[in-house]
Amino acid sequence: MATRLPDGEYDDRLAQVRDRIRASDADAGVWFGATSIEYLTGFDHIQTERPVCLVVTPETAEITVPRLEVERVEPNPRIDAVHHYHDYPGGRPIAVAAEMLAGLGVETVVADTDGAPGTMGYEGPALSEFVAVDDQAWVSRMRWEKSDAELDLIRESARWGNLAHRYLADYTAVGAHPITVSQRASMEASRAMLDTLGEEYVARTRGSGPAFAGYITGPQTRLPHGHTANRRLQAGDVLVTGAAANVDGYHSELERTMFLGEPTDEQRHYFELMVEMQDVAIDALGPGVPIADVDEAVRDYVDEQGVTDLYQHHVGHNIGMGGHEPPYVDQGWGDHCEDDATSYDDEDAIMQPGHVWTIEPGLYTDEYGYRHSDTIAITEDGVEWLTYFPRDLEGNVVPIS
Repeated sequence: MATRLPDGEYDDRLAQVRDRIRASDADAGVWFGATSIEYLTGFDHIQTERPVCLVVTPETAEITVPRLEVERVEPNPRIDAVHHYHDYPGGRPIAVAAEMLAGLGVETVVADTDGAPGTMGYEGPALSEFVAVDDQAWVSRMRWEKSDAELDLIRESARWGNLAHRYLADYTAVGAHPITVSQRASMEASRAMLDTLGEEYVARTRGSGPAFAGYITGPQTRLPHGHTANRRLQAGDVLVTGAAANVDGYHSELERTMFLGEPTDEQRHYFELMVEMQDVAIDALGPGVPIADVDEAVRDYVDEQGVTDLYQHHVGHNIGMGGHEPPYVDQGWGDHCEDDATSYDDEDAIMQPGHVWTIEPGLYTDEYGYRHSDTIAITEDGVEWLTYFPRDLEGNVVPIS
């Protein structure tokens, strides 16, 4: 049972970026993105209008934070010094970060952004007003292939997401409200998760809770990103579910198309087509497979079945610390790599061991939507299913009592 990332993972990540810094013309690497900072150091924070700036040199790592984060970051063993400003805008956060860099003798940096992102009303200045800045996306690229330790956390996430989904199905009934069913299922799964893992569970500020399950219902399902409508569940409803769990900042994704009562023949037809689409995609996965080919295989199947106009989005995406991460299972991915040679090379258009994909092709009629999503890892010799809730029709019909 894996519940937290080993310290050695962070050491390896910092070693990798230090090797890249040494190979560059820069004195240091700089990161403003909250996820990248957490990935490198384990320090997690909510990205607000108050910038956080991490600098890594071949010898040291230092950070600039708002005063309110000092006590949270100081125990971090991978950060050698903490600088702070009072608040934004009066604290001049980028000027303080520039002073940090000057104290390290840094004159040129490679950064994920030229200054903090414009979050919650934050406005400049650019870091390049103080030092020479070139861009890099090292951490974003490093996150594509998951290590064995990361895969263990995603497996654990899938385990608890499956439990949350089971509660969701059990509590679904005619007349119930989707929001209260979701709250009940999420609470029960989170309680079981916390009781089981105890102090081993790592609560991350970016997560809304340990486990979650919910759904969109009825007419909202015809929209891939429909909302939870203020309507009670009705007999005959189509439900598109979603369940996940946060394990030390890592996530999985489980989605199912369910029916409240026996589906109609038309609903059965589209359900079966959707499952076959997902089968086509999963059968196409594997190490060395061009990423775009998987989406193309599904599109060919959709064309053969005459439902092209009902297919509204690509097959899936990578998942890990973020719910959506590149690469994306899309017919344009290989072309994207060719168009952006500064960020990608030929291997970046190919599935690699350690990639973790959500596979979720869907069909959307004028009345309802049909989509399963499973989290699947690419291995050295094939694939590993990480989610495992039943996919067949029988396992996704909620009986009406």
